[in-house]
Amino acid sequence: MTFPHGFIWGTATASYQIEGAVTADGRGPSIWDTFAAQPGKVLGDASGERACEHFDRYREDIELLHELGMPYYRFSTAWSRIMPDGRTVEPRGIAFYDRLIDRLLERDITPMLTLYHWDLPQALEDEGGWRNRDVAGYFADYAQTVHKALGDRVRQWTTINEPFCAAFLGYGNGQHAPGLKDEGAALVAAHHLLLAHGHGAQALRASGADEVSIVLNFSPVLTEVDDEVHREAARKFDFLHNRFFLDPVLGRGYPPELLEDLAHVGTLEPAIQDRDLEIIAQPLDWLGVNYYAPTRSKPLADPAADSNCPLPGLRGMDVQPPQGELTSFGWEQRPESFTDLLLWLTEHCDGVPLIVAENGAAFADVVEDGRVHDAERVRYFAKHIGAVHNAVARGADVRGYLAWSLLDNFEWAMGYTQRFGLVHVDFETQQRIVKDSARFFAAVVAGNSAPERAGAHDAVDDLAGQQDEQGDDR
Repeated sequence: MTFPHGFIWGTATASYQIEGAVTADGRGPSIWDTFAAQPGKVLGDASGERACEHFDRYREDIELLHELGMPYYRFSTAWSRIMPDGRTVEPRGIAFYDRLIDRLLERDITPMLTLYHWDLPQALEDEGGWRNRDVAGYFADYAQTVHKALGDRVRQWTTINEPFCAAFLGYGNGQHAPGLKDEGAALVAAHHLLLAHGHGAQALRASGADEVSIVLNFSPVLTEVDDEVHREAARKFDFLHNRFFLDPVLGRGYPPELLEDLAHVGTLEPAIQDRDLEIIAQPLDWLGVNYYAPTRSKPLADPAADSNCPLPGLRGMDVQPPQGELTSFGWEQRPESFTDLLLWLTEHCDGVPLIVAENGAAFADVVEDGRVHDAERVRYFAKHIGAVHNAVARGADVRGYLAWSLLDNFEWAMGYTQRFGLVHVDFETQQRIVKDSARFFAAVVAGNSAPERAGAHDAVDDLAGQQDEQGDDR
């Protein structure tokens, strides 16, 4: 199953999840430093203080990318490393990303830069964080600063990664930093994150950026009964999880039905000021799509009853348990939903191309004789890359696929209990071990193709084995 010529392949990471060195070269604290320091907020009371020590080991990690033949690498800059207080530039912070990008280019790897992957400077959170409208303007200044320093070598820019998580998990249910539990604040934060995207995109284009995008996470909704009541329950979840963020960046504003769903909270519409929707609706060169799992929904007898799903303001529906094979995170493996999503987005996005910016799975890996034989992850990637090919073959305008993630890393509120990496990391010794899934993915990238029988053990094992013969044990 061959992909189109020029299809983008690579892997992705995020700054707080891998860098460590949280006080090096003047870096200021982020909301995740503060959140993780509070007992009980992160499993095992873990933090990103060391993470993968990528700040010091970036050359080793780039060499892994090179050995695996990854043409692209998506990473995020840490706002608090570049501007410790959210406003004032720290040259030593910029210098780190200078070194990182120069080394990537030396190894023929194209950098794809994300400006915000959830690590807001704590100094800005002290002023209200994403509840404070002014932070959207500070973000534009940050975007301009980073582009001025790095834009001569970086063509592809993402403003914000998954505003859904930053707003709804950070300010709504308290699962993520800064740990607030206020559904009204979560909706305001979500709007301001979208506004920051708009201002940031304007700043990037004014600075001469070649390609500008935003990355959104999607969860297609499944229903067991096809009737009006079940469809309405699915619509409520879909509009709040998916279209809350997608429609405004496409220039459609917030869906009227969504505004009606959230009217009882009373905070979103007052937060929308004149020209906000126009600013949010900046032209996109591509839309980043993060997909991990679908959601199963069912209606509640009382349409005004609160949902068991911790999305702010959601009423009248509940989320059902996942079915079938699950990842160690408890997420349902359903590649056909991935195909359906990409086809729907192509139709809904009016000509905006798609790049899969994250897709991957956590499993309980075991190191045996210096190797990690992660057959479950190999099969996951085979099936989901096959799902992307199926979507492309049926007309979806997908231009690339980035595997999450290069390294096992700090998995936010789950600490170090969930491993998504193509490369195993021993968090005590920091030893890296290339997993079988990395060899499999490297073979896919090298051939620009996926196995014809993505679910068949022989096709998967053969392709992984071919790469294994070429690989370098680490």
